[in-house]
Order: sequence, then structure tokens, then C-alpha cells
Amino acid sequence: MKPLLLLLLALLPLLAAAQAPPQNPRLKHELDSIYAVDQKWRGMLFDPRQRHRPDSLARALGVTRESLPTYLPRQMLRTDSTNQVRVQQILKRYGYPGKTLVSEPTNEAAWYVIQHSPGIDQYLPLIKKAADKGELPFYLYAQMLDRQLMRAGKPQVYGTQAFGYNVLNPQTGRHEAQPPFVWPIKDPQQVNERRKKAGFPTTVEQNAANLGIPYRVLTLKDVEKMPKN
Repeated sequence: MKPLLLLLLALLPLLAAAQAPPQNPRLKHELDSIYAVDQKWRGMLFDPRQRHRPDSLARALGVTRESLPTYLPRQMLRTDSTNQVRVQQILKRYGYPGKTLVSEPTNEAAWYVIQHSPGIDQYLPLIKKAADKGELPFYLYAQMLDRQLMRAGKPQVYGTQAFGYNVLNPQTGRHEAQPPFVWPIKDPQQVNERRKKAGFPTTVEQNAANLGIPYRVLTLKDVEKMPKN
């Protein structure tokens, strides 16, 4: 048998695995829709291309430009709540819907809904299990772990989370956002090695730059000293 033919035969199982359809196409379709809704309002709030066109955005939504700052967050929170209820039902029935069940990148949809929920701590073991099995990229578990640690007031592990306080300006009587910072990291000297092992394509410094934040090493004591109202 010719070497080229032998090589093609050897690759067939890999090609078949790469092109394997999801086990549950209906669930895949539903999760794709859930992800689209999850990102819709966040795009309007945080995507500069949309934020810099408030008049067009307001017309498309049928609201006034002045109402956008309250309308968009309210809609985002409303859809988040609906998505969280449905994803909880999915998790209860199927466990985490990973790539075997719904294929990639749909396997990330439920993660986004959980990451945007107030109770991610209860889902961390399930997310880690999916990541350890290869059903979900491990770096997504790392991001969720960091977020939970930050919420608990503890140092993060992979340097994925940034934070910023609002401070009351006594002259104007208004709360003003302070420059955000990368939340303190446990053993920051080794963070880039941990990021590489977790599958992140960037260093902590590059990630901060992508967020528009100057990277500096901070401790929890540094954060405690920051002004906050």
C-alpha cells in the first residue's frame, strides 16, 4: 500500500472525530440562541462600535437616546435572569452541555450564562469537571475561578479579572468611576506560567493591555487602602 494512502487511512478517524455532529442538535440550537441573546445587550453596552452611535441604537430599539443608560442594563439583567433559569434546567437534566453533546463553540454558551450569574460558586465543580474532561476549554474554568475568588475578596490565580471602584465626588455630589486595575494575584511571579498551562494565549500584561489597563502588581492590602464610597 502506498505511503500516502496509509497516511490518509490513519487520518480518517481524526477527521471523523473533528466533524462529528452534536449528539443533541436541538439543544445545540437552543444554546446558540441563548448565547446570542446573552451577547446582544452586552454588545450594545460595551462594544465601542455601538456605544458611539447612540442615536442609531435608540432608533433601532424604539427608545429615546436619554433612556439608553437605564434601558440597556435593565434589558440585560432581564435576559440574564431568564437565561439563568433555563440553563439551570439544562444542567439538571444533562449535566454540563459540553462539546460531545452540542459541539464547539456551542459548548461555551452555558458557561457565559453562568459567568454572568450571581452564584457561580455553586457551579465551579461542574465547570471544572467539564474542563478536566475536555468538554470545555480549561481557560474558561480558570476565568470563572478568578471571578469567584475576586467576589470573595481573595487573590485570583490567573490574572483574568479587573475591578474599579466608584468614588463620591464631594464637589459634584456624584459617584465617579476610578481607573480600573487588575485584581490582586496569588504568586504573581508565576502567573504567566499558570496562564500558559491553562491555555491562555496572552500574558497577564498583554491581557491587561487588551483591557486598556496598565498592569501593576497589587496586594489585597493595597486594595483596602483605595478610596471607595
